[in-house]
Amino acid sequence: MWARWDDANCGGGLRWQIFTWNSGYDYKNTVSNGCLLHLAARLARYTGNDTYADTASTVWDWLVEVDFVTLNGDSYDIYDGADIGSGNCTQLTKIQWSYNAGILLAGCAYMYDYTNDTEWLTRTTQIFNGLSIFFTDNIMYEQYCQPKKTCNNDQRSFKSVFSRCLGMTAKLIPSLHDKIMTVLTDSAVAAAQSCSGGTDGHTCGLAWNYDGWDGYYGLGEQISALEVMNNLMIDDRPGPYTNRSGGSSVGNTEAGLDSKIVTNPNEITVTSGDKAGAGIITAIVLVVLISICFWMLL
Repeated sequence: MWARWDDANCGGGLRWQIFTWNSGYDYKNTVSNGCLLHLAARLARYTGNDTYADTASTVWDWLVEVDFVTLNGDSYDIYDGADIGSGNCTQLTKIQWSYNAGILLAGCAYMYDYTNDTEWLTRTTQIFNGLSIFFTDNIMYEQYCQPKKTCNNDQRSFKSVFSRCLGMTAKLIPSLHDKIMTVLTDSAVAAAQSCSGGTDGHTCGLAWNYDGWDGYYGLGEQISALEVMNNLMIDDRPGPYTNRSGGSSVGNTEAGLDSKIVTNPNEITVTSGDKAGAGIITAIVLVVLISICFWMLL
């Protein structure tokens, strides 16, 4: 991910998409960069390698510099992103999504646990302070799309990421534990009562503050309810391991960088003969289609 860091536009950051032909290639957003920060923070803590921590710090500084993460009093507003062609990331899309906030919350929590630097604790706390927009009566909801009933398939799963990140943070930041467990518990109770629909009688809905099942169903609804319930059990689990305290994974910072590594074992070699054959077949198909169209017109 770091190899795609783009200093040429907006002073840094990752683009939303990798390939130029994908819609969103000219968009830089919080989730792409937040995931880089989050992964770097967890790798720093797991491996003890400060290079990862430096990466997380760089990403945070950039997010703040371009105002994707904006301090508002004692809390952060975390916006979706901006297009590089519209004022070089100065015209923000000020939509706030729960999973953006969650990914950064847990990333900062991992950085505090690794560095013991109170600045990361302050950042984690200020992100948490801004999470109230994603709760109504302590029940989690996707505030931008859920009231309008416009959540797409992706957005209907955001509460799952948000719930898991809240659980991680409660485990790593004792000062936030009780506050997080309060909203997780109330949300889990509400989610459980929503899981009462469908032909099986336990299909979960989207709006947990709705009395019963709201008629929505799908993967996003199911995994969101599962995560918010699962994360009530964080106190029964050990904290995240490191490679010095129970972790068995072996790190390799050079993984994937060796040019000899075959990244696509199914890759085929296309010869000039193959191309010629494909051209002939294409021509035949076109002739047949044109003939059929002509016959139908007659």
